[in-house]
Amino acid sequence: MLVACILIGASPAQATGRQDERTASDAADLAQRGWVWPLERFRLTAPYEQPAHRYAAGHRGIDLAPTEAAADLLAPADGIIAFSGRVAGRGILTIDHGDGLVTTLEPVDSALEPGAIVRRGQTVGTIAAGGHAAPGDVHFGVRLDGEYVNPLLLLGGVPRAVLLPCC
Repeated sequence: MLVACILIGASPAQATGRQDERTASDAADLAQRGWVWPLERFRLTAPYEQPAHRYAAGHRGIDLAPTEAAADLLAPADGIIAFSGRVAGRGILTIDHGDGLVTTLEPVDSALEPGAIVRRGQTVGTIAAGGHAAPGDVHFGVRLDGEYVNPLLLLGGVPRAVLLPCC
């Protein structure tokens, strides 16, 4: 039996759904911003899945499972808390990073209030219960100018697909 682990990325155009507006240089610019992962130690449990169109099914972010018991959530970049509260029974934290970039973490427990300034790598909360992610996981979404993009574009780029041998 052969088991493959494939991490498939989207081009910048596919990542935003605006093929005429995004180029490879835009993706390189995003990767150079110096963002950090929202968890120090984790495994990726659900990759980004670009929807066919704005209202189609897809996974507009990535899900991460911490590999340590008490994992703090970190701000991926400097920004201002735009929203902190409960929506549909789960805690949501939204950070506006400027330049049209906004991140959302969920489910999260956070004492931060809208307007609070956060720095890259600063603890912004802890993983809570609820949402669509598996229990104990956190969903990390990123929007650029209101359109969802693959968060991996800001964390060093989207790696090539790699087949791993098994057994």
